[in-house]
Amino acid sequence: MAATDVPNFIVFPAIDLKGGQVVRLAEGDMDRATVYGDDPAAQAVLFADQGARFLHVVDLDGSFAGKAVNAEAVEGIVKAFPGHVQLGGGIRNRESVERWFDLGVARIVIGTAALKDPEFVKAVAKDFPGGIVVAVDARDGFVATDGWAEKSDMEVIDLARRFEDAGVASLLFTDVGRDGMLKGCNVDATVNLARATDIPVIASGGVAGISDIRVLSLHAQDGIEGVITGRALYDGRLDLKDALAVAALV
Repeated sequence: MAATDVPNFIVFPAIDLKGGQVVRLAEGDMDRATVYGDDPAAQAVLFADQGARFLHVVDLDGSFAGKAVNAEAVEGIVKAFPGHVQLGGGIRNRESVERWFDLGVARIVIGTAALKDPEFVKAVAKDFPGGIVVAVDARDGFVATDGWAEKSDMEVIDLARRFEDAGVASLLFTDVGRDGMLKGCNVDATVNLARATDIPVIASGGVAGISDIRVLSLHAQDGIEGVITGRALYDGRLDLKDALAVAALV
């Protein structure tokens, strides 16, 4: 993404894919999925029609499989959405990174490999400037991996600092215990992470309504780059146009 093309605070509507359908999980549990549609590309167009220029897409099946599972759905989204698509889920080797960039994905989110193969992440961050986002998924303060199914013994801040000066575009911080639960974002933990590192941080997990957008946007100067929201949009608790209007004030 060109620097002039990125606002000070970004609202990323989320499309999570499971079995080709648009779903949201509760606390990252694949057995607690709510289906919101069977046409991911149409959902992407709907978000674009409401003003979204950035989209966050996750191949949930891929997160567990360690490789792309919903590739056809992702490709359909990329073709249909006129803005920037940020993609995560099972992307753990250079071949996958290059393939998705070639297909038009704007940024790649890498989680499990950031913990297990940091040199790979540093290498692709160097080769694709501004294109790599490191997912820092937290469960009780420690990094969760493999689709959040496993909890490591590494603290979140230690993983984040591992990639300072590596050229990663952003850190995507998710409080797994809040994801899909509409409990409100863990603002304190997100801001603390942003203040502790020089890398911009994207907030994720638990957005319940417009108040979360407002509070997080006030911390843009602390390094909060934006926020990902899913269930609140699908359940009608958050109006995307309202969220984008708040973001535009930053």
